[in-house]
Amino acid sequence: MQILKISKARFVLSSLLMGILVSCVTPEREEIKDLEVPRMYVANFAQDSPVIDGKIDEVWDQAKYSEDYIDIEGRKTPLYPTQMKILWDQEFLFILAKIEEPHVWGNLKQRDTVIFYNNDFEVFIDPDGDTHQYMELEINSLNTAWDLFLKRPYRNKVKVDNAWNIEGLQSAVSYQGTLNDPSDTDLGWTLEIALPWKALDRGNDSGTIPVNQFWRMNFSRVNWQFDLVNNKYVRKKDKNGKYLPEFNWVWSPQGVINMHVPERWGYVFFSNGTLNEINYPEEAPLLQWMYGHYRTFLERTKKGLPRSETQTAQFHGKEIRMEKILCNDTLYWKTENPISKKSYLIRNDGKLEMSN
Repeated sequence: MQILKISKARFVLSSLLMGILVSCVTPEREEIKDLEVPRMYVANFAQDSPVIDGKIDEVWDQAKYSEDYIDIEGRKTPLYPTQMKILWDQEFLFILAKIEEPHVWGNLKQRDTVIFYNNDFEVFIDPDGDTHQYMELEINSLNTAWDLFLKRPYRNKVKVDNAWNIEGLQSAVSYQGTLNDPSDTDLGWTLEIALPWKALDRGNDSGTIPVNQFWRMNFSRVNWQFDLVNNKYVRKKDKNGKYLPEFNWVWSPQGVINMHVPERWGYVFFSNGTLNEINYPEEAPLLQWMYGHYRTFLERTKKGLPRSETQTAQFHGKEIRMEKILCNDTLYWKTENPISKKSYLIRNDGKLEMSN
């Protein structure tokens, strides 16, 4: 057997070259605490509760306006501004939406029709933040409501419970202009909503008011281009007779044109005023990272492409791993938070579970 002899100098040079080569081809590990996370809003307790009449009165001075809405993918500034305020008391969750637009119009008057075929305002609520068992409410400028309950997002091919109603729902609209009058230019419309806590129990297993707690929520505004037919507003069509796509403007950007991606909704904190500091949820970027890889895995699986079943990253300077595991014949993606020591598991159908 011939034994190769390598001089010490050549070995050192070879090692240095190998180190340079490795540093060139090994990507820097992702630091996920710097990922873009959903927006957060602090909803104050209402010392004086709003009267639901569609008007912005001084009671709403107890709340701050949200950031201006952005387009659903988070890339463009909408044509017309939208802002909201949120308050709460022991009986209701209150929402105020200030919706600017030069032409206020609508024609859907029957409850539980597809309201987003008109310009509308939409509320999405997932109390426990597990992406399942969530509620949706849509209201147009005629104050016509569509409320529905989803056991799972549409990606799970779920049947929507359209018969579900928010019992005791209150809402009212006021106009800064005139409704369905194309002869003038409007400023917009204002919507007030009161949601009884007891009517939200179906998506809130504990049945408790979330005092000093977060709920996952998002808010959307649908806006259509229009034509006038016999002096009436209608959705605009292209030269082939197809409706032009609607604009979707949201509070917390979804990154995709789909409101039914609950893991990307924002965080609403219901403050009773006793805390000096309200911190953003520590796990928010961790969950965004996990769900990003989860969605990529599903997409690549669907297309028959190779995919990794383990992901690693840095979280507050500590290495974390997301691994695919099988538990009781169910697939999960599991990651441990090195700060809180909690484990987060995304079930194969996207539901989030946690364990200490």
